[in-house]
Amino acid sequence: MTQAQIYLFAVTSLLVIISPGQDMVLVMSRAISRGSKAGIVTAAGVSVGLLGHTFLTAFGLGSLLQASDLLFNILKFIGAAYLVYLGIRMIFSKGGQLDLDLENEAGASLSKNFWTGALSNISNPKVTIFYFAYLPQFIPADSTSPGFLLLALGIGFALLTFIVKGPVGYFAGVLSSWLQQRPAVLRWIDRTSGAVLIYLGVRLALERRA
Repeated sequence: MTQAQIYLFAVTSLLVIISPGQDMVLVMSRAISRGSKAGIVTAAGVSVGLLGHTFLTAFGLGSLLQASDLLFNILKFIGAAYLVYLGIRMIFSKGGQLDLDLENEAGASLSKNFWTGALSNISNPKVTIFYFAYLPQFIPADSTSPGFLLLALGIGFALLTFIVKGPVGYFAGVLSSWLQQRPAVLRWIDRTSGAVLIYLGVRLALERRA
């Protein structure tokens, strides 16, 4: 890859990453309700999910998803159902009861945020399709190791995702102390975020591939 191709990949990837979507909503909502650590850990989970898509694409699942409507729809509905489930839990959560003592928070709770981020991302087959269509555009036609470059680009995209979403999670978490004194605002954020996740889940379920 030339330096110009690397710059182009970085710029276009950042534009995709900062676009609002289910991952950004999830990171921000977890950070606001549970604090900065939870937001950062959720962002890390999302990035690990992207690494999963990288390996799935490198080993050919991307082409299989493109060829098989059944497999694509199965994974799509699993991802949609998971988003709707998360949204419903947020809507009916006990808003205003913030768990801000993150230093004493059980490790299992933070790991749950991590796996929520990872599962939310990895269960979306459209990300694999995106990877399969997007990453090869930056691999030179005369490359002698396209598989290695594909993995490197996917890892780079995942790292850029964490570089963007990690700070988003941190600064959203900073608002937790302010929200602790305003439970009504927190309840509104929980319900709004939950409604957005349900909407994204329904949209994913109804979406057709291009």
